Amino acid sequence: MTARPIPTAALILYALLLALGLGIGSAYAVLDGDPPFGSRRLGPWQAWPKLGSPQADPYMRAIVARRGDIPLATGEGLALTALVDKDGRRLDSACSYRIGSSTPAARWWTLTVYDAAGRLAQSDLGRSGFTSSEILRDARNGFSIALSRHLSAGNWLQLPASGPFIVVLRLYDIPGAAGLNLNAEDLPTIERVECGA
Repeated sequence: MTARPIPTAALILYALLLALGLGIGSAYAVLDGDPPFGSRRLGPWQAWPKLGSPQADPYMRAIVARRGDIPLATGEGLALTALVDKDGRRLDSACSYRIGSSTPAARWWTLTVYDAAGRLAQSDLGRSGFTSSEILRDARNGFSIALSRHLSAGNWLQLPASGPFIVVLRLYDIPGAAGLNLNAEDLPTIERVECGA
């Protein structure tokens, strides 16, 4: 007994459905993350200098539109994101961290903590970030921000109850071409202090 051949129409329909599924799936996977091109890594920090510029590629534009973000324009400043500490370890709420002690020249900056889903971290004090104008500084104009789940003296930001988190540093009105002249040494370090329950 011989097998009946598959009709050509069924093969064409199968190929079209497979192509459609792969196309939509790959587009969703790309749009669900960070822009795949144009990033710049500076130690633990990562930035996309062209994200808010007319030179942004189609992936960047689609990701921004899907998220509903309003990126900083080239002349406004630069946003830097950290998912890891200075040693490349994923930021984890079970650990405590210290961020400091200086930032690049900028008219103003903010440092904010987000949970893994990109929402502002909930805090007992109602604070999820600091600005350059409210940070406590030492005699040499440096600063140190403690990140932990438990209360700490000085500049303290409470981490989410569990899981990974994200730190975003936004530099406003920075000299130079949208921060393209920045080096890792110019940015605050993210140091893991300890991990515990």
